[in-house]
Amino acid sequence: MSARLVLVTGASSGIGEATARRYGATGAHVLLLARNADRLGEAVQAIRKDGGTATAYPVDLADPKAIEEVSTRIASEVGTPDTLINNAGAGRWLPLIETSAEEALAMIEVPYLAAFNLTRAFLPKMLARRSGAIACVTSPASFIVWPNACAYTAARHAVAGFTEALRAEVKGSGLSVTLVVLGMVETPYWEHNPGSREHAPEVNPLIAPVLTPEDAAEAIFAGVEAGRRTVVKPAIFRALFLLNALAPRLVASQLRRAIPSQSS
Repeated sequence: MSARLVLVTGASSGIGEATARRYGATGAHVLLLARNADRLGEAVQAIRKDGGTATAYPVDLADPKAIEEVSTRIASEVGTPDTLINNAGAGRWLPLIETSAEEALAMIEVPYLAAFNLTRAFLPKMLARRSGAIACVTSPASFIVWPNACAYTAARHAVAGFTEALRAEVKGSGLSVTLVVLGMVETPYWEHNPGSREHAPEVNPLIAPVLTPEDAAEAIFAGVEAGRRTVVKPAIFRALFLLNALAPRLVASQLRRAIPSQSS
């Protein structure tokens, strides 16, 4: 593995924690960022127990000033990351009229602005070094839409747009930029965002199985280390995205029918 210093956001549980542990198992020094200091500490201890090296940096990624401060601290204490995994995400899947303005803003702050601000903090030194990898984790909502997830979908489109635009800006610089698109992953996200599962399209588990955090972490790790432009898991979503580009009305109608509340 080329990376020596790996930063993972949203690393206190779920996909982020599993990704941090995956990188920790390779011998990388993993930097874990999230709000919950206690859970971050537990994740760090788990990595160290497995023989890895890890450091926790509790931070509110919705706060640009806090990101500026923690990035300065990281650069001073351990240096510029070789790999930056923008995984932190938030937001409930709700109809527009049930989503407050404050909640819509929070979904833009994390994941989109969190990824923007953290990447912006480390990018100059990564460009000067002419090496590094940046990844942003998102959902199929970056490419397809379904009812009752309006603000969430808009925020995820922003993540995809940011990632693609960033790739264009750093082309030829020695940096790789990867967009990771993950289907449903069984994590504490669903507990922290009540109502979201009820608004998720019903998908045949034989076609698009629910992922474990470890499945997601392996997809992130393999894709980033290979320098891939895009990682999609389960792979069936690639076909769905292509079909959506060719026949968007067909895909939209099928997704509407797949929503439990729309079918009854």
